[in-house]
Amino acid sequence: MRLNITCLSFFLLFLFSCKEKPKRLPFLQMEQQEKVVDGKTVIDTVFRTIPAFKLLNQDSVAVTDKDFNGAIYVADFFFTSCPTICPTMHRNLLKVYKKYEGNPEVKLASHTIDVKYDVPSRMKAYADKLGVKGTQWEYLWGAKEEIYALAERNYIVAAKEDSKAPGGFMHQGYLILVDKEKRIRGAYDGTLDKEVKKLMEDMDILLNEYKK
Repeated sequence: MRLNITCLSFFLLFLFSCKEKPKRLPFLQMEQQEKVVDGKTVIDTVFRTIPAFKLLNQDSVAVTDKDFNGAIYVADFFFTSCPTICPTMHRNLLKVYKKYEGNPEVKLASHTIDVKYDVPSRMKAYADKLGVKGTQWEYLWGAKEEIYALAERNYIVAAKEDSKAPGGFMHQGYLILVDKEKRIRGAYDGTLDKEVKKLMEDMDILLNEYKK
């Protein structure tokens, strides 16, 4: 039986058109703004980004936003003496660290919200206890005003001193996924295994976006 070339061509075209496009992650802080171009009002899409910062890490070395250039990263806010969610968050974040350990395109950034107690040397001891080496996972310390502003205005994570809260601080346990352009691409409950699994799946998707 002779093959109908026309039918085959349409079939192949159908398969090609139905092939799934590579999955991409959404942008969590995307805004629509009006602007005037050549006398006409047009709608422009603006992506909010993490601003410039300068903090100290667990080795008392200055770390800036530029140290995260060329990498996606996961950010969170914690304190070393936290009696509630932080231990669970960082046990789960340790899974992320181990999966991507040595990958120059992936970093982690844990910001302390207890800036009085969690000096760099204390965070160094905390990192050593977890088995974290080098600076792929940065433990960041800075002025209270800067840390809290980064949390609430930029990473959209609630964090504040609260004498009635366990440990004296109220904060959310979100792990925030940031892309290489400093745009937020995902937020995950760091206390839940299924959410951390989803985070790592999304990190793989995000890394694949940069392979094109």
